[in-house]
Amino acid sequence: MLRRFRTGVIVVSAAAGLTLLSACSGTTALPTPVPGGGTGGGQVGNAAAATETAVKLAATDVGELGKVLTDGDGQTLYRFDKDTAKPPKSACVDDCAKAWPPLLSKGDVQVDGVDKSLVGSVTRDDGTEQVTVNGWPLYTYAKDTTPGDATGQGVNGTWFAATPQGGKAGKSTSDGVNLSAGEVKGVGAAVVDQDGFTLYLFTKDSKKPSKSTCDGDCAKLWPPMLTSGDVALDGIDAKLLGSVKRADGTTQATLGGWPLYRYSKDTAPGQANGMGVKGTWFVIEPNGCKSGTTTSTGTAPAKPTTSAPAAGASSDPYSY
Repeated sequence: MLRRFRTGVIVVSAAAGLTLLSACSGTTALPTPVPGGGTGGGQVGNAAAATETAVKLAATDVGELGKVLTDGDGQTLYRFDKDTAKPPKSACVDDCAKAWPPLLSKGDVQVDGVDKSLVGSVTRDDGTEQVTVNGWPLYTYAKDTTPGDATGQGVNGTWFAATPQGGKAGKSTSDGVNLSAGEVKGVGAAVVDQDGFTLYLFTKDSKKPSKSTCDGDCAKLWPPMLTSGDVALDGIDAKLLGSVKRADGTTQATLGGWPLYRYSKDTAPGQANGMGVKGTWFVIEPNGCKSGTTTSTGTAPAKPTTSAPAAGASSDPYSY
């Protein structure tokens, strides 16, 4: 469940159901960055039968919810808190499925502004295939009558419009900051922001105490994740969330003590062009570690695949 937290306050309890965090090591893999997204079109299925025609998922601005998933007809798509994502499982059947028709498909799922690697399916109890994003089964709402409607948002405290990353939509913070646990193709587990962009840490910063050293031209290339209020979390342990005052007086969100940044050369959700730049910039995992450094019992950290910076990084005078 998406929770709201004030960045300047230490949170003493984590959201229920979160997995225990693994430890970080000092070894880092440098996967090849890849872009995400795509275009396409199609029709949607309904609760009674799936269609052979390709289903379309699009990232669409819907009112105050911001970018959420819509189907080929522009109808808002929802996720249900009583479902599970790992493993995917739908708990909405019978009368529930009449009010909340599952998005069904027997064919390809085309995407527009959605990372195709997040799209999957789950077999329902009646044998039909329901489309999932980041593991969450997707539904329309019978009371939404026209494209752009989102009357299902918040129903019974369990139904929420789905974001393009499979998170829960909502104007949940004063400045709209949302951190979600996601997956980035070619990298793996990653933290993404409210727009689906990959977030990074900078090893020249410090985490104990938190301190950002990226200012001036550096901050233009690597925009800090600023917040002036609450930060909403989805799939991230609240105990890891914090903030730090920057030299210019603004407040930057931190995770596991690390100040968070975007990369200006990531132009679409799902990209990670900043991974490994100058050997100092790394995608940050939902547990607050550098990507590729998480260890678990009996598992050694991944070995670096290369010591070179990301492609094109060496020619940039402000890569830092």
